Amino acid sequence: MTDGDLSASARAYAAIRDSILDGTHAPGEMVGEANLAAAIGVSRTPVRAALARLQDEGWIVIYPKRGAIVQGLSERAIAELGDARLILESTSVGRAPAASRERLADAMAASIERQRAAFAAGDVREFIELTLRFHRGFVEAGGNTVLLDLYDRMSDRQRFVLFQAGDRLLARCEEIISEHQALTDLLRSGDAASFAAALRDHIAETGVKPLSSFGFDGITTFPPASTA
Repeated sequence: MTDGDLSASARAYAAIRDSILDGTHAPGEMVGEANLAAAIGVSRTPVRAALARLQDEGWIVIYPKRGAIVQGLSERAIAELGDARLILESTSVGRAPAASRERLADAMAASIERQRAAFAAGDVREFIELTLRFHRGFVEAGGNTVLLDLYDRMSDRQRFVLFQAGDRLLARCEEIISEHQALTDLLRSGDAASFAAALRDHIAETGVKPLSSFGFDGITTFPPASTA
C-alpha cells in the first residue's frame, strides 16, 4: 500500500468513525463501500481498509458483497462503561495531591464557562468535546499514566453515548452545568468520598447507569500519590 493509500485510508477511517460516533450512521444502518467512497472523496480500497479496522474495533459488522451494518453499544456495555469511568475518575481524584486538585479545579472553572457558552449556542458537538476533556481531567489529576491510557481507550465509547443522548443533554443543560460545578467544588475540597457519590449520580443522569454497587470508601483507600 502506498503512502497515498495510507493517507486516504486514515482519512476514510476518521470520516466513517466520526459519522458512526455522532449518529450520522445509526446503529442497524447498512453502509456500502461505493457510497462511502463517493461521500468521502476516495477510492473503495481505503474505505475497505477503514471498514476492516472499524470491524476490529466493534463498530460495524461486514457482510461481504453487501456492505456493513453499524453496531451500537448494548445496555450492558453502556453500564460497564459507566462503571469503568466511575472507578477511574474517582480513584484518580482520591489519589491526587492537593496542589494538583487546586490547579485542575481552576482549569475546570474555565471549562464550565465554555460549556455554558456551547449550551447557549445549542452546539452539542462542542459541549461533548468540552465535557470529555472535563472528565478526563479527573484522571489526569491522579498522575497515573496507566490509568489515563485506559481512560483514553474508552473515549470513543463515551463520545458515542453522549451523542446518543444529544437531545437529553440540551434538555438538562442547567442541571449538567450545576453538576459539573458541584464536582469541581468537591475536587477542590478533597472530599473524595462525596466526589465519588456525586460522580455516580452524574453519570447515571446522562443515561449511563453503572452496574456496580461497590462502596465509595473502597475507591479512596489507596495511599496518596507521591509528590516527590
